[in-house]
Amino acid sequence: MNRCAWVNDDPLYIDYHDNEWGVPVYDDQKLFEYLNLEGAQAGLSWYTILKKRENYREAFDQFDPEKISTYDAKKIEELLQNEGIVRNKLKVNAVVTNAKAYFKIVEEFGSFSTYIWSFVDGKPIKNHFNAMSEVPPTTEISDKLSKDLKKRGFKFVGSTICYAFMQATGMVNDHIVSCFCYEK
Repeated sequence: MNRCAWVNDDPLYIDYHDNEWGVPVYDDQKLFEYLNLEGAQAGLSWYTILKKRENYREAFDQFDPEKISTYDAKKIEELLQNEGIVRNKLKVNAVVTNAKAYFKIVEEFGSFSTYIWSFVDGKPIKNHFNAMSEVPPTTEISDKLSKDLKKRGFKFVGSTICYAFMQATGMVNDHIVSCFCYEK
């Protein structure tokens, strides 16, 4: 079975590639989770974050923006002591900041999903790359998404993070053409 070259032989990574990466996500809370996990990945590998994802979900109340938006200094300190997540103060604080900004988007657009998917006119972009070396780290759309999220108060949402988020949530299909998931 042919897969994208970035997949290693860990069953967790294979399952992520085969069943999640590139599959369109429209659920607000799931989109919020993916965006924050991609931010946590900054400077690290996605594989590192994927191995910690269940710890992140537990630590951050399943990425419930309502709960996260109420985190106080005590809760943030507790998170910074949690060895199951990346204990970077800026990244942990960013999740709380992002939860607060999330509600402003929901208020304006009706849902986080409506806002996010508006950047690709509501439907996935299907690319036609033959090798991972052809896949760009950013695009004009990820630049726009990043700029707009930052304007709205989000943190750890640079263009590279946004493009990885777009790939993960199926806003773009960047499976290489020879990958068995390409036609899914």
